[in-house]
Amino acid sequence: MREVKAEALTHEAFAPFGQFYTMDVPKGYALCGELHQFFPDRLTADSRHRIGYSPILVKKPEKMVITAVEYHTTTWEMIMPLNDDMILHVAPASAGNPVTHLTKAFLVPKNTLIKMNAAIWHLAPLPANAKELSAMIILPECTYANDCTVVDLPPEQQFEIVL
Repeated sequence: MREVKAEALTHEAFAPFGQFYTMDVPKGYALCGELHQFFPDRLTADSRHRIGYSPILVKKPEKMVITAVEYHTTTWEMIMPLNDDMILHVAPASAGNPVTHLTKAFLVPKNTLIKMNAAIWHLAPLPANAKELSAMIILPECTYANDCTVVDLPPEQQFEIVL
């Protein structure tokens, strides 16, 4: 089985898949008041529908073997790990046929908001250290029912993520 080593998250490495911003260590220009610093519009997303904010809990598997992937044809997705760093695997858009040989895995620090572009292959984030990852998924309402294609991978396309 092919191994995919989780790499450090950098803007350059993640750029083909989307953007990210570390929410608990904001940088750049801020609008300031007596008691606050406001860092506006660090990530943005368009939607014609209401946005859903959905918690997800993911148990840490003994081995991080990926047997299925998903994509959203027209919808971006945001994920933010809340209680632990997370492992996120992604592969480029490929017109509905998984390209697992192009998969990258990233170690995403806790409180870092990830925005994946539409059509990027991925699945649920995985905990890096904790027994169970708590994360926030942000998607236009009902994307999981209206714009989500899940593909079970044949054994030759499955892969294991290693740290």
